[in-house]
Amino acid sequence: MRRLCALLSLIVSAMPARVFAHGTVGDYTFLEPMVAEDANPKNEFDILRPQYLWTREGRQFSLGFSLEKVLINAPEDTAFWPADSPLVSLEIGSGWSHLSPRGEAALSGFEGLELFPKWAFLTVPEHQLRLSLAAALVLPTGSPSTEEQNHTLLGPVLLWAKGWGDLPNRGLLKYLRPFGFQGDVGYVPALGGAAWHEMFADNVIEYSLPYLSNHVKDIGLRWPLRNLYVYTEFNYDQLITGPPGEPFPEILITPGIAFMGRYLQLSVATRFALNRASVRDNQATLIGLVDLFIDDILPWANWTPM
Repeated sequence: MRRLCALLSLIVSAMPARVFAHGTVGDYTFLEPMVAEDANPKNEFDILRPQYLWTREGRQFSLGFSLEKVLINAPEDTAFWPADSPLVSLEIGSGWSHLSPRGEAALSGFEGLELFPKWAFLTVPEHQLRLSLAAALVLPTGSPSTEEQNHTLLGPVLLWAKGWGDLPNRGLLKYLRPFGFQGDVGYVPALGGAAWHEMFADNVIEYSLPYLSNHVKDIGLRWPLRNLYVYTEFNYDQLITGPPGEPFPEILITPGIAFMGRYLQLSVATRFALNRASVRDNQATLIGLVDLFIDDILPWANWTPM
């Protein structure tokens, strides 16, 4: 075990302290959110997203995974997007869940298949701003015993990412420049069966220590502190129309910390309920993320079919 830990430490320590262009707008690199959707089209593999959840009814463990591939880059002769920047991507994801209800037999099974095509329709590098539109499509391919509903879902999602690097680089104001904001808002109804209309919104506030060191002021941070992001997500989810007794909104806060190197991002977070209706299903939560940057690990995979 000690040899394994030493080997992992050696591999991670070999990663450059500089953060490379992945999910970058202008000179700001946005982290991969834990719950919110990312506005940046990119090539990545969320190879592992474990979550432990304790509720009044029992415990739940899940493993999520997803793969995103850029399909179209911006053309060179355009005034609306930076040349060759990612323009359209497709994300495919799913997961596996294990439920342990109190006093009942445990259940386990795969979750539905999620397809998430995304179009970055506006990118303004000098203001570190990106706006994207996406379609959330969920196919009922999961296990009926563990899924809340078993019908196809489809709806629009608006996403945004904004860095504060365009603030003046002087006085105390310059220390606000490493702040970044990401978020989404979506409405995803069921296409058939029982009424199931879900609305969600998320906002991420992040502070980039790599941006602080590289673009504001080098305050002498060493690896791995130089590669860290601290962040907090505010998450809202509600069934506008659904089963009886389920219309109350779920409002949560998700604070966490992330390490970003050249080839991967490692994140860990927890979640706290912000309203009474959320306490029942969120008494304690621990979430992790291992996100691989495909275009840095395998440069040849950066090709686009269009």
